[in-house]
Amino acid sequence: MLTLLGPLSWFNTRILRMGRTVAWVALAIMVFVILLQVFFRYALNNALAWPDEAARFLMLWMTGLMAPSAYRWGGFVAIDMLPQALPRLPGLLLSLFILVCSLLVLVVGVQHGYEHTMGFGGKFNSSSLRIPLEWLGMETVKVKLRFMYASIFVGFVLLILVNVELILRNLVQIGDPDADLPSTDAPDALQGAD
Repeated sequence: MLTLLGPLSWFNTRILRMGRTVAWVALAIMVFVILLQVFFRYALNNALAWPDEAARFLMLWMTGLMAPSAYRWGGFVAIDMLPQALPRLPGLLLSLFILVCSLLVLVVGVQHGYEHTMGFGGKFNSSSLRIPLEWLGMETVKVKLRFMYASIFVGFVLLILVNVELILRNLVQIGDPDADLPSTDAPDALQGAD
């Protein structure tokens, strides 16, 4: 199991680190866009058409890229009193069962995310988001909604990768409680959570 867990953990650490970086940039741009809209709406009394949709676009991508790290580090709300109250092996088996159930839900989520992104809804243009290529002498490009919806698909794919890693970690702990597990790259405040 460790031979499978090592490369997957290495990959997840790097891809999730990149996702967090993109998510922080999306958050910073989102805050700027919202403040810009507040200024135009209340100081100039002339609200812009695009900031609300741009902020939603950035928030969806921020969530899709941050949720897998939160899941990996145990940052979601969880009722873990029962697995912790049980002896080690039954607690690990219950956690494994919960992770397998979660994997089934995530697979359905990936299917819905793909259908939403590549299906009928993704073919429409955003009502207000455009890439202003006319500034460069080209034609303006309307942003397709599939680029917004893709955050759902990408987020669920990353959550599945994390879920498989957590299942492998659980299986390793069942087989060898003293196994040296790869790091999850969690912040110091969360190190005890994994």
